[in-house]
Amino acid sequence: MGQDVRKITGGCLCGQLRYQAEGEPIFAGLCFCADCRKASGSGFIPFMGFSAAEVRIAGRASQSRTKAFGGGEAVRNHCADCGGLVFGGIVGVDEQHTIYAGSLDDPSVFAPSMAIFTRDRPAWALLPPGLTAFDTMPG
Repeated sequence: MGQDVRKITGGCLCGQLRYQAEGEPIFAGLCFCADCRKASGSGFIPFMGFSAAEVRIAGRASQSRTKAFGGGEAVRNHCADCGGLVFGGIVGVDEQHTIYAGSLDDPSVFAPSMAIFTRDRPAWALLPPGLTAFDTMPG
């Protein structure tokens, strides 16, 4: 008997850009960095990381690129039609993709365990109890 693999689905506001991720996320948390705050228009971005081999993307995306904390580029993918922020990384290039939890079909599957860039957290953005907090990126 085969074991059922968890499938996590989501996409943009208009439904044109969709994804399916299989299995459990490698990591999940909240990012309070200034770039994520500005990209989301909120106090943080909730994120989940998956191996690129476990993620299938369908639809057209436009990308925004900013300098990443580690010196490379942070690539965010938005729906080419509605502009909704959906996932991070370059399909076919990166080994991992970040799924933005605001794009989940079922938001109850998001279970953050960490908060990153808490040094940049605005006082009005509350930090949920029980998360491991890092000033910047985890070491």
